[in-house]
Amino acid sequence: MDSPSQSPDSGLVPSSALTSTDLTTANNTTDLAPASETPDPEQKKTKRIIRKKRRPARPQVDPSSLKHEPPPQTGTIFNIWFNKWSGGDREDKYLSKTAAPGRCNIAKDSGYTRADKVAGSYFCLFFAKGLCPRGQECEYLHRLPGLFDTFNPNVDCFGRDKHSDYRDDMGGVGSFMRQNRTLYVGRIHVTDDIEEVVARHFAEWGQVDRIRCLTARGVAFVTYTNEANSQFAKEAMAHQSLDHSEILNVRWATVDPNPMAQKREARKIEEQAAEAVRRALPEEFVREIEGRDPDAKRRKRIEAGFGLEGYEAPDQVWYARSRELEGGGGQTTLEGGGEIPY
Repeated sequence: MDSPSQSPDSGLVPSSALTSTDLTTANNTTDLAPASETPDPEQKKTKRIIRKKRRPARPQVDPSSLKHEPPPQTGTIFNIWFNKWSGGDREDKYLSKTAAPGRCNIAKDSGYTRADKVAGSYFCLFFAKGLCPRGQECEYLHRLPGLFDTFNPNVDCFGRDKHSDYRDDMGGVGSFMRQNRTLYVGRIHVTDDIEEVVARHFAEWGQVDRIRCLTARGVAFVTYTNEANSQFAKEAMAHQSLDHSEILNVRWATVDPNPMAQKREARKIEEQAAEAVRRALPEEFVREIEGRDPDAKRRKRIEAGFGLEGYEAPDQVWYARSRELEGGGGQTTLEGGGEIPY
């Protein structure tokens, strides 16, 4: 049987007649994977920042569970001004302490309140003790004090007035005569890891500067970086317990007689004062003063020459120039070490 005619019009082309170009074209048309596209260099990558919404402060206790009962009768005369009985038998007030009814949990209890909308608000004392029933409706702050929370020296972070001297038992609000960042913690259960236990419990209330423990006596001295954190920790850890069932005795620490400790405390106060001044000044001015701005150095070196090569004006000339700029119309000059108007 004769093979059909392979004319150009019939569209039949023998397989041997396919060229390499045709094979390449056929392979390209049957490829299932799409060709990779080159990324657009003008297309910028945007980084998505997820900001967590602040949560409201939760009530720490049920308001219905709070009962205002008069103190138990321990004497014969009730003093309405001090809200206590007097004239009874004296007892050791440290041995008769009872455990605190609540404890603050910063991770769960902190949140925003009405006080966050008011600048200069104080912190909630009942929140520090774990007994605030108002939650987000509270008029005080429900969070830890920070570095930028500064108050008048005659009040503490809770808004209570300080006194000129400490109490005999070193308790209470404290004194405004000196800045005290150290707490005395007594009646600690004596263990080998007492320093680790104290550091773990007291680090919840702020940045701890140093801890000194007297293991044999069950006493520790905790120093915070910020005074407001020490005030908060004193109220938060009063009558609390650590890893055992002890009842802590937290008071203000007296002045350390060690000269090295006194120098360290003075240096820390100076650093905090310098940091407060640094925050109050503009950032450009701070960089120029500290010498961290190279442009300011170059500009001052050029201005100090007053157009004279190799000349650098002394401090007296800069002082006279600043007086001239501040005075406006008054002009003064330096001649022979004194100021002579002209």
